[in-house]
Amino acid sequence: MTIIVSVWGALAVGAILLFFTWDMPGPEAALAATRRPSVTLQAGDGRVIATSGDIYGDVLRLSDMPASLPAALIAIEDRRFRSHWGLDVVGLARAAWVNLTAGRVAQGGSTITQQLAKNLFLTPARSFRRKVQEALLALWLERRFTKDEILEIYLNRVYLGAGAYGVDAAARLYFGISARRLELWQSAILAGLPRAPSRLNPRANPAGAVARGMEVLDAMAETGAIRDGSAAALAERMAFPRAPSREAGWFADWAQDDLAERFPGNADLVLRSALDAGLQSVVEARLEALLAGAGAQAGVAQGAVVAMEAETGAVRAMAGGRDYRASPFNRAVQARRQPGSAMKAFVFLAALEAGATPDDMVSDAPVSLGGWSPGNGAWRARGEISLEEAFAQSVNGAAVRVMQRAGGPRPVAAVATRLGLAGPHPRDGSIALGTGEASLLELTAAYAAFANGGMRVVPHALREARAGGQRVPVPAATPVRVIEAGHAAEMRRMLEAVVARGTGRGAGRGAGKTGTTQDFRDAWYIGFDRGLVLGIWLGNDDGTPMRGVAGGGLPVRLWREIMEGVR
Repeated sequence: MTIIVSVWGALAVGAILLFFTWDMPGPEAALAATRRPSVTLQAGDGRVIATSGDIYGDVLRLSDMPASLPAALIAIEDRRFRSHWGLDVVGLARAAWVNLTAGRVAQGGSTITQQLAKNLFLTPARSFRRKVQEALLALWLERRFTKDEILEIYLNRVYLGAGAYGVDAAARLYFGISARRLELWQSAILAGLPRAPSRLNPRANPAGAVARGMEVLDAMAETGAIRDGSAAALAERMAFPRAPSREAGWFADWAQDDLAERFPGNADLVLRSALDAGLQSVVEARLEALLAGAGAQAGVAQGAVVAMEAETGAVRAMAGGRDYRASPFNRAVQARRQPGSAMKAFVFLAALEAGATPDDMVSDAPVSLGGWSPGNGAWRARGEISLEEAFAQSVNGAAVRVMQRAGGPRPVAAVATRLGLAGPHPRDGSIALGTGEASLLELTAAYAAFANGGMRVVPHALREARAGGQRVPVPAATPVRVIEAGHAAEMRRMLEAVVARGTGRGAGRGAGKTGTTQDFRDAWYIGFDRGLVLGIWLGNDDGTPMRGVAGGGLPVRLWREIMEGVR
């Protein structure tokens, strides 16, 4: 009889185990599970700008991490971690009592090992069957790995909010550093996140993250991991780096365009960009302030800004509009508008290449070509002025005559194409007044050649790339000479005259050229100073005319305000 009972008992236990484990994943296979490759885009200082896929940092050994990190986790999540065998009976009993007396689930009894089992192998579904599976897997983990190895796996794989998996990814995301360099208070912040990573992470809820971090420090004091009173002393140090720009989405979209072609393969990508986070913030703040104030009064709804290194073409800041969340359309890259008088730089360069000099004289009287007679605005004709003066004052009649000296529209179009303007370019005299189309990014890059002595640069976002932890080459074009050095110096002289005594006087420094299109539909200023080329466009998406906004007005003002904010 005893044998029969034992057999039936064994069969019953086997059936129960089969019920709970028939669909349970194989632990060894789950540990090696694949995930979506990630793309992490960083600013120049390492701050994360944008991410996609599952974000992971470096896989760290426990010895690589500060001792405060595992100590903080154990103090707040599982104080008997070193002594239990995967399940904490005392902790489960305490949690059951607290929940019973509270009438709700107020405390959990899961150990770190159980949490790891759940995170690695199981779905978030709440059921008795899943809890049994979690317990069985926790027992397997405790048998398969040492306590330090379990901590190591947990800290490298746990989800910590905002798309970050593992402490190194979270440390880089929230603090801009590797987890190797975490301070005590930073360790406490990260250790407090597993309870509610989406709700308590520093990006979503800085105040909540600080409050939770204080709870962790108090728990560490209770366990003797830190001295009493340390938590209060650390409270004042809890401050997070400024969050990535809310509008840098335009830059991020542009920087990540065609990544599959540029970096083939399925490895995780970490891309270090040229974006200057401080300059980006200045660009956004100044653009918004202008559009909300003087711009609103003048009927200006949109603007775009590009800041670029003159020597390399690396883009250090980009605003493609007023509010990325409302309109991700990138007006700095995708919009093609008439450049107006900003096109005159290519007209005058073509004339220099045809043998003219800045000191040559040209008539500033009105001109007529086949019945087309462009106006000169408020300019009062003097008879003849130098090419430099005609350029500085942006005299239309003189610009058309300079185009004729260059040989007509075709040489001007050739110069513009050579410097990076894709066109198409008008085939008549109106090319001299900028009736073609260009993007702000194109114009800014083209003006870089005037700033750097004649070298054409290709706008680019990335400085460095790592695929699967290994550095890989970043495809980049080498600057090439497109303007003879002497002509580049003459163009710079004329661009400086625009600021010294011409339409760009409001800039107050550097060199550049204003541009205004018919009926004030577009207003531009492309200027450079101290190695930085800064392009500005103001207007309306539907081409509605602004109220008297010329390139020498609000665009120059915005350029000056941004440059004043550059260190």
